[in-house]
Amino acid sequence: MNLLDYVRILTRRGWIILLAMVITAGGAYGFSKTQTEVYRASQKVLLLPSRNDFGLSETLRILLRSYVEFLNTDAIAQQVIDNLQLDMTPGDLRSNATINSDPTTLTIQIDIDLEDGATAQNISREWGQRLVDWRNQANSELPREERIEAQLLNSSLGLHQPNTKVNVIAGAVLGVLVGGLIVFVLEYLEANILRRPEDVERIIESALLAAIPQHD
Repeated sequence: MNLLDYVRILTRRGWIILLAMVITAGGAYGFSKTQTEVYRASQKVLLLPSRNDFGLSETLRILLRSYVEFLNTDAIAQQVIDNLQLDMTPGDLRSNATINSDPTTLTIQIDIDLEDGATAQNISREWGQRLVDWRNQANSELPREERIEAQLLNSSLGLHQPNTKVNVIAGAVLGVLVGGLIVFVLEYLEANILRRPEDVERIIESALLAAIPQHD
């Protein structure tokens, strides 16, 4: 098939692709509107070595994972629940929390996903404060040059789901693929139907000398 054949197919059946794209994109938009809104609050905690020493910094990078494990426990979750007087269990709270570390920036990020954005932000901040308090207590027993300080950075809050824009784009792409598949199947089923002189030439692999016009 040459370029003109593809143009002809798109001219004849392009509406199928457009219709499929509109249907799937519209379906994705409608699905997004039925989802419950969930907000994500993020709190970063910066870990600072007491001295600008390569060895201490490398040790801190190794310890970041242990700090994450310390925070991601029922005991810490219970402290957060008690301090904020939340009506949930540690297991419920932890199921809505994601805690990760970044060795390149020496930070730990606490993400809380809840329908109530304000509550999520309070929880993420309180959870980060647990690490700050723990480091302050540990530092009180260490020489100043061996201390690792923890400091709360700015928190953020945003709509986590539904992501309507991404859903609609994904739906539109799916519609184009489905529509293209339908067009391909239709063209395949009609591949042996002769409509134009070019179709005859393609079948007989020879030039067509003449054509008899069709009369009504």
